[in-house]
Amino acid sequence: MSIRPLVGSGEIVERVASTRSALDMSWLDGRVRLDHRHWQSAETDVVWTAPQHLLVLTDSGRTARTLMRANGKVVYDGADYAGALTFVPAGTERRNVYLDARLSYTALWIDPSFGSSALPDGIGITNARDEVLRVLIASLRDELLAGWGPSVGYVEHLTALVLDRLAAVGGRAASPLPPARHAALSRPASERVRDYVRAHVGTDLSIKDMAAVAGLAPDSFARRFKATTGMSPYAFVLEERVRQAEALLAETREPIGGIAIQLGFASQSHLTSTFRRQRGITPLAFRANFIPRS
Repeated sequence: MSIRPLVGSGEIVERVASTRSALDMSWLDGRVRLDHRHWQSAETDVVWTAPQHLLVLTDSGRTARTLMRANGKVVYDGADYAGALTFVPAGTERRNVYLDARLSYTALWIDPSFGSSALPDGIGITNARDEVLRVLIASLRDELLAGWGPSVGYVEHLTALVLDRLAAVGGRAASPLPPARHAALSRPASERVRDYVRAHVGTDLSIKDMAAVAGLAPDSFARRFKATTGMSPYAFVLEERVRQAEALLAETREPIGGIAIQLGFASQSHLTSTFRRQRGITPLAFRANFIPRS
């Protein structure tokens, strides 16, 4: 499937993909825009250039691999993890490849006319950590998800703080994502474990069972699984349960309590609290988006 980018020009080619927008807000005549989505894709190729600056926070989830090129140079080859930040200056051509993406992200688009003259030339942050930037973006996202509409003055102030922080770190102070300290799983072992979890998601999955599928001892498996996916085995199981819950909520009228038990949650309240934490919305509210209107 080929689609156009949300902002700017270019092309996005996806295979076995789905995306759901949880937020899309703009202020100051479109000079500032926040987009929060949940995205899954087996493989995505992106070629795009935007006239706005872009700051992206990976809220949760991961990719198996992310390859990023900026203006013809490889700037990152690894994986996306929760908490990762990427800043792309306006006018930068990006050519990115994402494999097995299952994540939620928040994107803040800022027009260059918004006081960005202080940004250093050539600034760029790629899959790095900076707690100040993370808190600024996450706070705006969380307030919008909670239903509170911030004033224009608030958004102006927050955006100015983001730009000031970007100018301060200049791509240098933001710490890169730490390299994996343990060897990753082989691709066949990783795929066997993923297939096993998807097929047995409604059972009481244990690390011992998952490790046996990979042919490893449980302690070694847990370390290598996190090095491969950026998630603990338990977090991966929860993410898969939530993903399958999304499909059942959208495609069936099965009671939410029944979905919870079918997918291995302890109760409906366990599903609801986990779903809200990982998707920013309750299962009931999510399902409402798919109920045909009369």
